[in-house]
Amino acid sequence: MESSERFSEKVFLNGDTYVGNFKGIFPHGKGKYTWVDGTVYEGNWEEGKMTGKGQIFLPSGATYEGDFSGGYLHGFGTFTRPDGSNYRGAWKMNAQHGLGRKEYHYSDVYDGLWKEGVQEGRGRYAWSNGNTYIGNWKDGKMCGRGVMKWVNGDLFDGFWLNGFRHGSGCYRFADGSYYFGTWTKGLKDGHGTYYPAGSKHPSLRRLCSCDKYEGKRKGLLSHSSSLNSVECRVQSPIVKRSFSEKISINGLLRGSSLRSHRTTSLDEGWSLGDSTREFSSCDLPCMLTHSSDGGQHEVEDNASVVFEREYMQGVLIKEWIRKSTGLSYKSKHRRKFYTKEMKKRSFVDIFEGHRSCYLMLNLQLGISRNLRQLFKLDAAEYMMSICGDDGLRELSSPGKSGSIFYISHDDRFFIKTLRRSELKILLKMLPKYYDHVKDHENTLITKFFGFHQITLTGGRKVRFVVMGNMFWTELRVHRRFDLKGSTHGRITNQDGIDDSTTLKDRDLQFEFHMDKLLRESLFKQLNLDCMFLESQKIIDYSLLLGLHFRAPEQLPGLEPPDALHKHENLHQTDDAISQEFPIPPKGLLLVTHEPSSVSVAPGPHSRGNTLRAFSVGDQEVDLLLPGTARLRVQLGVNMPAQARRKLSQEETDSEDAELYEVYDVVLYLGIIDILQNYNMKKKIEHAYKSLQHDPMSISSVEPKLYSKRFIDFLEKVFPYPQQT
Repeated sequence: MESSERFSEKVFLNGDTYVGNFKGIFPHGKGKYTWVDGTVYEGNWEEGKMTGKGQIFLPSGATYEGDFSGGYLHGFGTFTRPDGSNYRGAWKMNAQHGLGRKEYHYSDVYDGLWKEGVQEGRGRYAWSNGNTYIGNWKDGKMCGRGVMKWVNGDLFDGFWLNGFRHGSGCYRFADGSYYFGTWTKGLKDGHGTYYPAGSKHPSLRRLCSCDKYEGKRKGLLSHSSSLNSVECRVQSPIVKRSFSEKISINGLLRGSSLRSHRTTSLDEGWSLGDSTREFSSCDLPCMLTHSSDGGQHEVEDNASVVFEREYMQGVLIKEWIRKSTGLSYKSKHRRKFYTKEMKKRSFVDIFEGHRSCYLMLNLQLGISRNLRQLFKLDAAEYMMSICGDDGLRELSSPGKSGSIFYISHDDRFFIKTLRRSELKILLKMLPKYYDHVKDHENTLITKFFGFHQITLTGGRKVRFVVMGNMFWTELRVHRRFDLKGSTHGRITNQDGIDDSTTLKDRDLQFEFHMDKLLRESLFKQLNLDCMFLESQKIIDYSLLLGLHFRAPEQLPGLEPPDALHKHENLHQTDDAISQEFPIPPKGLLLVTHEPSSVSVAPGPHSRGNTLRAFSVGDQEVDLLLPGTARLRVQLGVNMPAQARRKLSQEETDSEDAELYEVYDVVLYLGIIDILQNYNMKKKIEHAYKSLQHDPMSISSVEPKLYSKRFIDFLEKVFPYPQQT
C-alpha cells in the first residue's frame, strides 16, 4: 500500500536539504530543495521529480519560473539572466522549443519559433539600432524566404541560406531604386535588372509593388544598402548552454537532471550594424555619356531607363541599357547614342584615373569563379593580396620568353604577362585543365587563379595570368632547382649563387630519399599530371623544387639559418613556433596527424590531402621539427627527406669506400611552365639542335618522349627506398 503524503525536513548525506511533502521516500507535492552549491528549487514535485509549477534560482543569479515536467524545464516559462536578458515562451526538456520571445541585454528582441534551443521556423528579429528581419530561420540562422529592413530605409525581400542572401531577391534602396537579381553566399551572382530612382518602367510596376505591401506582407526584408561587391552577411548566433546542474537527492532522483541540450544564448556575437551606402565605381550605374567634344552629359529621363546587369562573385562585369517601349524619338535617339558610345569605349577609358579600380574588377573575375573555389581560395584574400595598398613588386629579371613577372606584396601570388601564343594554349586547354584539377586534388600542376586582359590607352592589349607562389611556405627555402630532365644548357653560372638563385638539372648533386608511401603518392600524381600534359601536347615544363635544410650552416655557401620563413606567421599561431630554440643538426619526425595542432589553411598548393606515411603505420602524418614547428604534410608541401650527396675521391681519403654527405631537408615542389606546346617552331628547333647535340639531351622533344624522360630523370632524383 502506498504511503500517504507527509510534511518533513531532510538533510542528505551530500549536504543538500529538502523541506516539504514526501510520498514514501520521494519528495511529492509542494516543497523546497536546496543544493550545496546554492541552487534552490521551490514548487511542485511528483514522486521525486520536479513536475508542475515551480521556480528555480541558480547561483549565477539566473532564475526560471514556469512549468516543469520529469525534472526538466518543460511547458511554458520565463528564464531571466543576471544581465537582464530573458526568454518567455515554450520549453521542451530544458531547451527553448516552440513559440517564444527573447529579449537580449543589448536590447535586441526575437519573437518567433524555436527548436531545441535555437531559432527555427518563422520569426522576427529586431536589432536595437532599428533594423528588422521577418522570415524563416533554420538552426539559428536566417534561411529560406525572408524580409529585412534597415533603419535607413533600405529593404531586401528574397531568399537566404545560413545567414547569407542566397537565391533570388529584390533590393529596394531608400532612394527608390530597385535591383532584381540573384545572390550566391551573400554576393550578387548572375543576371539582374537595376531600376534607377524614379523609374516608371512598365516592367517595374509588374515586378514590384513593395510600397503597397509594406506593412501588409507577412515578411518585410531589407536589402543591403551596398551596391558593391562587399555584401553584408548577417552573423549567426552563438550557441551557449544555460545550465546543466545534476540534480540528485542522495541518488534517488536519477533522470531529473537539468540538461540544457542546445539552449541558445545570443548574448554575444550577433548584431547587425547600421547599413551605410558604399558605392564602388565599378558598380555604379553608368549615368554619364560622352559627347564628341570630350564633355560628359548626364543621361536624362531616368523614368524610362533600365539597366541590365551581369555579376560574377559580387563584381559587375557587364551592363547595358534595355530599350523601353513608348519612348519619344528624342529619348530613343539619346539611348542609341549612349549605347553606341559605351561600346566604343574601353574600361580603361571609363575608369581613367581609377586604374586600380579597373584592375581590381578584372582580378575579381579570373578565369572562372569555380576554379578559385576549387582551389579553396578566398575571394577577399585574393583581392587584398593583388590590389592592396602595398601594390605589386616587379621581379628583377624577366623570364626567358620575355614575359614580365610581378609578385604580390605578401608573396602569395605571381603575376606573369603572356604572349599571344601562350594565351591561345591556355584558352584551348582550359576545359581539360579544369577537369584535371577538379578530379585530382593533389595535382602538382601550376594553379591558375586568374586570367586577365587590359586594353591600354592607344589600343595595346596586355594579358596576364595570376598563379600561386609555390615557395610561399612556412620554412625558408635555401635552395631551388628548375628540373626538366634534359642536360644541354642545363647548368648555372656558379658565381654569386644564393638562396634566390634558381639552379638547373646539372647543378643538382643530391638524391632524395623519402618515406615509401610519400614517394608512391608523389610518383602516382607525377604520372597523372604528365599524362595530362602529354595529351595537351605540352613540353618544356619543369619540376620546381625547393629545399629547406635543417642544418644549412653545414652546407657550403649557405648562411646560418633563420629557420622559419618570413611568411610563416600567416600560417602558424604564436605558440606553435619559437625562434629561440637552437636548431638541431638533424631531426625531422613524422607523427600522427592532429588537425588541431597544425594549420589546415590553404597553403602554396591551395588544397590537397594530408599524406600517409609507411613509417607511421599508413596513417596521415604531420612533420614535427623539434623546437621549431609542427606542419601538415601534403603532396609537394612540407615533405621530409634525406638529401644525399656522394663525395668525390678528392673530398675523401679513401679510394674504395663510398662516402656520402647526408642532410635532413624539407621539400616543396610543383610542375611549372605548362604553356608551351610542341609546335612547328619547336620541331624546327629540335631538328636543328639534334645536328649539333645528342637529341636526348636537348629540351625540345616531342611530348611523349618529353614526359618519359622527365619521369625517368625524377626517379633517379627520388630513388625507390632500398629493401632492408
